[in-house]
Amino acid sequence: MLRNPMQRFIMLFAVLFIMLPLHHATAAEPIDAIRQLIKDYYVDEVPDSVLSRSTGKEIANGLDPHSAYMSKQEYEAFINGIEQRIVGIGVVLEESQNGIKVISVIKDGPAFKAGIVPGDIITHVDGTSLKGKSVQAAVPLIGGKENTDVSLTIEREKTEKPLMLTIRRAEIHLPTVESEMLGGNIGYIRLNSFATDSAREMEDAIRLLAGADGFIVDIRNNGGGYITAAQEIAGFFPGVEQAFQLREKNKKPVIYPSVNQKQKINGPVSLLINEYSASASEMLAVNLKEQKAAMLYGENTYGKGTMQSMYAFTDGSVLKMTTARFYSPKGIVVDKVGVTPDVKTHKNEELTTAHYEQLLKKLDGYTAFPAMENVKTTKRFTVSMTKEMDWRQLGTKAVQLIEVGGKERSVRIEVKDGKTIEVIPEAPLLSGEKYVLIIHPAWKDKAGVGMKKGIYLDVTVE
Repeated sequence: MLRNPMQRFIMLFAVLFIMLPLHHATAAEPIDAIRQLIKDYYVDEVPDSVLSRSTGKEIANGLDPHSAYMSKQEYEAFINGIEQRIVGIGVVLEESQNGIKVISVIKDGPAFKAGIVPGDIITHVDGTSLKGKSVQAAVPLIGGKENTDVSLTIEREKTEKPLMLTIRRAEIHLPTVESEMLGGNIGYIRLNSFATDSAREMEDAIRLLAGADGFIVDIRNNGGGYITAAQEIAGFFPGVEQAFQLREKNKKPVIYPSVNQKQKINGPVSLLINEYSASASEMLAVNLKEQKAAMLYGENTYGKGTMQSMYAFTDGSVLKMTTARFYSPKGIVVDKVGVTPDVKTHKNEELTTAHYEQLLKKLDGYTAFPAMENVKTTKRFTVSMTKEMDWRQLGTKAVQLIEVGGKERSVRIEVKDGKTIEVIPEAPLLSGEKYVLIIHPAWKDKAGVGMKKGIYLDVTVE
């Protein structure tokens, strides 16, 4: 790798690391270099009225909302956000007309505890207006030293008056990948960011969920990250050999391959998306949809189909600017359009819808009984058969009670008589939640004749 005064590395930020020669980059703001880089690499033509502005920030502000000129401190905060290394209040942000919009909130972080929700717009920080500011400019104001307070003014949809909140900053640790086994042996993987270690953490998660009958991959509220991570993540899906198509200025479109992974996500796959799935998340979503590697559930995604390149100068400042647009491998547009789900759901019902449909696929051939609605949290379920049963054949897996979008609930079975048993949840059911009660065909009557078909029914709790 050549050593030059300026480094160029592409991110979605990053496809690869490239060093470009630069003949003049001084300790002062490299304004001439910034103008030349924009002329050479910015995805669209830029008028002289923008290029003639006197500072790097003023010029970058004349480009698109995703381009910015950052100080060394702003750049470090930006990268820490992608890598999930955060000291602050725990939010993912995007530019908005009236300030900075909250894309997602880190669970159990200071913002989460203070009641901030996705969609909130931060208009002022300690009295300073954020209108017209970039995320890079806002992050140092919102972030800060651990155990210090920050005052925020927030606009929230359907709230007449702005909210005034004071939040104490804290160090926040968030893995880029989280996983667990849901009820019905369905593996759940949440991808929070496309970061340097995301592929390694994804591989670990798939290994931990080995034996799952299906998978749900969740990229809701994932604002993106590195293009290289998107290539690596795509390689975990069987049959996905291509990652995206890139179109740079004055160049022919190039299709980039996925990075093949030994560990694969086997079985049916559901991909969860929403309006805050952006950038690299959309790159993965449109790719899996096009190659039919996953069924998409949720809402239309954000619509950021552009790639930013980073140009670092000797003073530590960085020019982040849009140098390309990305598409699906076959050319489906993402920018300003977003990715449309295969199954549109109500907000916050993406997981329950996908989980329920995967459960139903596993119950193919079972008989659906009428649903039980608005049952009490202490509900016991009575199962009556038409013949005298040999309850000695009753195994622990003959009956399952699965929370939709959650785990299997432990139950015990009490025999009432030769034809009747009672299924009793070990803990109270959760109010407002939905469950599926499954009776598997594992029983025999006194004559030794087994059940021909299993049954299931939906249960909603009041």
